[in-house]
Amino acid sequence: MYKKYAASELEKDYTIFEGVLKTEHPGLYWYAPADSVEYYFKAGRAQIKDSMTEVQFRYLLSYITAKIRCGHTTVRASRDYFNGRDSLRTHQFPLNLKLWPDTAMVTANLNRRDSNIQRGAFITAIDGLPIQQIVDSLFEFLSADGYNLTHKYQTLSNRGVFSSLYLSRFGYKPSFAVDFIDTLGNQRHAVLPIYKPIKDTSMRIGEFPPPPGRLTHKERKQLNIYAARSLRIDTALSTGFMDLNTFTRDAKLHNFFKKAFKQLDKNNIQNLVIDLRANGGGSVTNSNLLTKYIAQQKFKIADTLFAVSRHSPYGRYQETRFTNWLFLNLMTRKKKDGYYHFRYFEGKYFKPKKKFHFDGQVYILSGGNTFSAATLVMQSLRPQTNVTIVGEESGGGAYGNNAWLIPEVTLPHTGVRFRLPLFRLVIDKNEHKGYGVQPEIYSLPTSPAIRRLADFKMDTVIELIKNNKKSY
Repeated sequence: MYKKYAASELEKDYTIFEGVLKTEHPGLYWYAPADSVEYYFKAGRAQIKDSMTEVQFRYLLSYITAKIRCGHTTVRASRDYFNGRDSLRTHQFPLNLKLWPDTAMVTANLNRRDSNIQRGAFITAIDGLPIQQIVDSLFEFLSADGYNLTHKYQTLSNRGVFSSLYLSRFGYKPSFAVDFIDTLGNQRHAVLPIYKPIKDTSMRIGEFPPPPGRLTHKERKQLNIYAARSLRIDTALSTGFMDLNTFTRDAKLHNFFKKAFKQLDKNNIQNLVIDLRANGGGSVTNSNLLTKYIAQQKFKIADTLFAVSRHSPYGRYQETRFTNWLFLNLMTRKKKDGYYHFRYFEGKYFKPKKKFHFDGQVYILSGGNTFSAATLVMQSLRPQTNVTIVGEESGGGAYGNNAWLIPEVTLPHTGVRFRLPLFRLVIDKNEHKGYGVQPEIYSLPTSPAIRRLADFKMDTVIELIKNNKKSY
C-alpha cells in the first residue's frame, strides 16, 4: 500500500496507458475534441514529478479516464494490492452517505460507539468545505457514459466508494470536522475520528457462534446464483417480482428465464416487475433473451458496432488478447470509414419468443447502477405501451456506449489495471446523445424514505399496480 514507485517507472506505465487508449479506444473523442483529450494527457504526465504510491498513481489515471466520459473505461488496483487488501488495516472516512443533487444523507456511522451523527443526518460540510464542493471534486475522478450524473451520484453512494475516494483526494487525517443537520433539524458540529477497521478472525465476546458445518462449494455457488437472479410471485397482486442483478453468463439465465416465464404463464400473472437497479450488464445474449420474452415486435440493439483496430502494439499487456484478436479477425469487416464493423448486430432485428411470451403489464426499475446490457433491455422495450420504466435515469447511455469486448490492461511496473472497451456501440442514432435511458415515471430519493429504509421505487410500482387494478 505504501510502496513508492520511481518517477521513471511511472512515466513508462503512463506512456503505455496513453498509447493503448490512443490506438485502441473506440470512443476516445466521442464526447471531447482531440485537443481537449490531448491537453489532459499532457497535464497528467506533468503531474509525475516525483515518486508515487500505487494509490496516488491510480488517482491520477482515474482523473484522465474520467475525461473520456466512458463508463466502461475504469482504473483498478493491482493484483498485489487487491489480494493484500484484507491484511492492510486501511483507515476509512467514518460515514457512509447517500448522495443525490444538493443532498448528502448519512446512512451509517462506522464508528458505532459515536452517537453524534446518526442515520438520517444531513452533512453540510467536511473540514470547512461545503459538501457539494467536495462531491463536485470527486466527480472529476469518476467515469460515466457521456454527461450522466445519476451514475456518479449512485457510485459515490455505493458502499465504501465515498470513503475511499475522499481520502485519496483530501488525504488521511486522524479526525474530521463535520457540520451537519441532525434528525431534529438542528445545525450541529462534531469532530469524528477516522475509522480503523481491525481484522479479527477470533469470535468477539457476545457474538453468536457460527452455524454448525460449512457451506460446500456447490451450496455457496447456488447462493450466489440466487443472489444474482430470482423470481417471487404475489398472487394477490397477480404480480411477479423478478430481481436481475446481472446478465453475466455464469448466472445461468437461459434456464432461469424459461422456468420463470413458464411459471408466470401457468399462474396467469398480469404484472411483472423487473428490478434492474443493481444490474451492471453482462452478456448481450442474455439481455436479448429477456427482451424476447416481452417484446411485442421485432427489435434491434445496434445501429452501428465497430472497433478501430484489429492489431495492437500493446497486446502483451492485455488479457485474453489472442481470443479478442481471433474474434476481431473472424467477426469484423473493414468498411469505407476505416473501422472494423461487427455486421451481424448492425441493424439486425430479433424476433420475440412465442412460447411463454409475457403480454401483461411490465414495470422496469431503473437507477444509476443500471448499466451496459441492462440499458439495452430498457431502450428496446421503452416504446411499448405495456412497459413502464420507473425510477431514475439509467447509468448506461441511451445513445450508445463503448463496450462488447473489454480486456483488462495491466501496466508492467506498477501492476495497475484498467478496462479497455474495444467496440463502439451506437444503440439508437436518433437518441439524445450523452445521457441515460429516462424513466417514464420518476421515483427519486427522499429524506423520509431513506430514513425509514423504504424501497421508494418499489413502493411507487406497487401503488401503480394497485391503482390499475382499481380501474379494471
